[in-house]
Amino acid sequence: MLLKGGFCRQLLSGFLKPGHNQQIATLKCFAPPIEYKNVVIPDRPKLRFMDKVPILPTNMKAPKMQKKLKFMRGPETVHNTLLYKQYGIVATGGGRLRWGHFEMMRLGIGRKMDVNRMFVIWRVDAPWQPISKKGQGQRMGGGKSAIDHYVTPIKSGRVIVEMAGKCEFAEVKPILETVCHKLPFKAMVVSQETLEEMQAGQERLDQENLNPYTFKYIIQNNLGGCHRWLAPVDHKWFGKYH
Repeated sequence: MLLKGGFCRQLLSGFLKPGHNQQIATLKCFAPPIEYKNVVIPDRPKLRFMDKVPILPTNMKAPKMQKKLKFMRGPETVHNTLLYKQYGIVATGGGRLRWGHFEMMRLGIGRKMDVNRMFVIWRVDAPWQPISKKGQGQRMGGGKSAIDHYVTPIKSGRVIVEMAGKCEFAEVKPILETVCHKLPFKAMVVSQETLEEMQAGQERLDQENLNPYTFKYIIQNNLGGCHRWLAPVDHKWFGKYH
């Protein structure tokens, strides 16, 4: 009986939104949980061991190679997307991965990941390019020196490792960042949404650019005689991917 008079309105004045008769106390709105229906965790969710030296036939001598800087210059045009459309580490500059970097990533990610909900795969090959080096104190000449170690050349935009499973970006990012900063080139932890936003932002900048004198236009038209001091890679990539 007490709730039928003005006391009722007085009691509910703090719980009702004026003008809408909507209760606001303890009113929360949670997003629906993410469903991972198509995610299948493989039998071996961790990164596999990479060989330090490529395996060659018994009757074949290990071949030597030149530096081939073109292997790590320019943009990556093939392995630049995520296969599972979730998370990974993408190189933002060129460089070379040695066997120690592979072990650092394998052990660093394997210690912190939850194998019941996550899995990670390699997106790069094992070290295959031979790097030769002369011994300490040797004179110049004497032919090509012996092979010292093997590396894997990486271009800008290449996906290094990819992590997926029943997980979110907030819990995957700290795991990948522990090894991302130790790589011998610039890299970043990305998700599928991040890659799409970066691509859309670059396309928007190209469309909305009002200045016709871009670096590409300057090089192609030799403004200011820039061909005299530009590097050969600038004529191909127009100031990018150094």
